[in-house]
Amino acid sequence: MEDTVRMLYLSRSDVAAVGGEHSDLYVGALRDGLIAHARGETVQPLKPYLRTDGPGGHIADRIIAMPAHVGEPGMSGIKWIGSKHDNPTREGKERASALIVLNDPATKYPVAVMEGSLISAWRTAGVTCLAARHLAVSGFTDVSLVGCGLIGSTQATALLQQFDHITTVHLYDVNQDAANALSERIMREHPNVKAVVAGSAEDAVGQGDLVVPCTVTDKPYITFSWLKRGALLCNVSIMDVHKDVFLGADKVVVDDWEQSNREKKIINQLVLEGSFSREQLHAELGEILAGERPGRDNDDEIIVLNPMGMAVEDIACAGEVYRRAAESGTGTWLSLY
Repeated sequence: MEDTVRMLYLSRSDVAAVGGEHSDLYVGALRDGLIAHARGETVQPLKPYLRTDGPGGHIADRIIAMPAHVGEPGMSGIKWIGSKHDNPTREGKERASALIVLNDPATKYPVAVMEGSLISAWRTAGVTCLAARHLAVSGFTDVSLVGCGLIGSTQATALLQQFDHITTVHLYDVNQDAANALSERIMREHPNVKAVVAGSAEDAVGQGDLVVPCTVTDKPYITFSWLKRGALLCNVSIMDVHKDVFLGADKVVVDDWEQSNREKKIINQLVLEGSFSREQLHAELGEILAGERPGRDNDDEIIVLNPMGMAVEDIACAGEVYRRAAESGTGTWLSLY
């Protein structure tokens, strides 16, 4: 038994080697996973947050356990992701770190453990790409990014891989060096794309057909008046938008209603106040991908996607990484005993 009970360990470089640094893997796996979720073919308990800094702690300082089962027979697993907002400045480390463990649904034994922060960043960008296909104005040209760290950089890379009609990326970061560095990289790697560093978040947001905030803020700053008609706002970092954005938008879409309506995030605050409800929600993203609900109806609509981030997304993507790695002989097999 000791020779047969093994699990595959995949480092970040192993994940990258099987396609984990390109959006194609994630867009395909996420589409399947989100449609399965919309059809009730997943199991996803609400994710618990482990916070140790008391009520005064930063909103981005936590460890989250994210379990899910996707498909039939499919794959079960959990992402264990830690975040400390000042890791980059205090420790010289990335803000987030993660491990993903996959289990065989038939035996419940672990079959793989892999570095998860690369998957986490790219699946977040993959969700934006899928949303843009269905919710952004057709042929959109201008993308606005607020926050130019790892998440923002990955968003930019994925969008430019998936949409060759993007002509301009508008960038803003409170750390102007980060915005300048991302601007230089975008124009070096995509000579036909202009990357403009804006003087303020409002200047950047107001230019975007697709607006993607990627910050660690715990205070809203984007107001509805900043958005131009026809904009899609993918609210990646969740706390950036004021309540009037949700109330003024023509359509509000989430990845999962139950996950979004908790933890005193903006939607949860609106629900508790009685100004928003499940009935006012346009759709979950998987319903749109499955063709059960419409996406964008006209070029004038302002649409908000509120992607809380789901374990279903992580396990769907990690399952595809595991499949590719096992087939290609990538990674290190470890005995469980």
